[in-house]
Amino acid sequence: MNTNITVKYNGVPSYDITLAQDYTFLYRELNKLNTKERKICIVTDSNLSKLYLNELIETVKDYAKVVETFTFPAGEDSKNLDTVYKLYERLIQSGFDRKDLLIALGGGVVGDLTGYGAATYLRGINFIQMPTSLLAMVDSSIGGKTGVDFLAYKNMVGAFHQPKSVYMNLKTLLTLNDAQFFSGFGEIIKHGLIKDREYYYWLKENRQLLIKRDINTLFDMIYKSCLIKREVVEKDPKELGDRALLNFGHTIGHAVEKLMEFKLLHGECVAVGMVAAGYLSWKRNHITEEDFSDLVNTLKEYHLPTTVSGIKAVDILKTALHDKKMDAGQIKFILLDEIGKAYMDTTVTETEMLDAINYILN
Repeated sequence: MNTNITVKYNGVPSYDITLAQDYTFLYRELNKLNTKERKICIVTDSNLSKLYLNELIETVKDYAKVVETFTFPAGEDSKNLDTVYKLYERLIQSGFDRKDLLIALGGGVVGDLTGYGAATYLRGINFIQMPTSLLAMVDSSIGGKTGVDFLAYKNMVGAFHQPKSVYMNLKTLLTLNDAQFFSGFGEIIKHGLIKDREYYYWLKENRQLLIKRDINTLFDMIYKSCLIKREVVEKDPKELGDRALLNFGHTIGHAVEKLMEFKLLHGECVAVGMVAAGYLSWKRNHITEEDFSDLVNTLKEYHLPTTVSGIKAVDILKTALHDKKMDAGQIKFILLDEIGKAYMDTTVTETEMLDAINYILN
């Protein structure tokens, strides 16, 4: 099982997404980058280093002059400029130059942080995304958005920097705990809701196989989600228009994520945010009450939260209004026009937002 999807940047083929069940075919990507006389630094976290780091070192050592590793403590708390500074220091001390390579081995935190380090070290160094979480495979590893958190503000410091390759070893999904695994479905269900009604229904029909982590069904799902993500990022690589649709559920979801101090996973917060956005879409008569109930039930079937407690509505609103997606004082809210079709709305009022927030708090 080995499939490639080519992603274009500004109309020109830029990099391949490889879906595989091991690291067998990684040498092809390394050969494209002529890495045999270059240094490689594998960036990972303290959890992933115990699972896959040695295997990856063995895979790449014959395709590099030097292989180094940089490991940081796992978790969102490490996704900051302090960790990036330590990465810079390691690269400088080891004499890495622009033609050398970083490999991001891990979930979204590792991928975002490594990508930002790659974007800013010597004004740009090559890097490969090797996502190990379901959420990173279908979302953050594709499209070149990189970034770190600043204080309590998620992804506030970042850059667009395209990877040279995205390589997915789907067997890594079998070692995820349930919470991490199901968190990925927050972004996957979103893909169906905003872009592809039939895919949304396919997810509902194949729920049992997906929950059991049937590798062939997972392969089909990830392939389809990658096609949707590719379509969006090719059309709008710098998030100036259509790509903003991928933020469905994120405006309120990010606010919840911050106020919960990252105790909930990103996909779980997106799920709660999608309930709020779906609620507004229903109240504005774009989707039916039946559609909205189905959306909520689908999230529940994939073990995702649809409500949250322990935080105040006014705090969620205040935090959402400070989101980086604000445009000249107006919040860019993504709503559903129908199941499978989303649009951007800048007319959502604070009263409407509070109504939706109170819904998810009940």
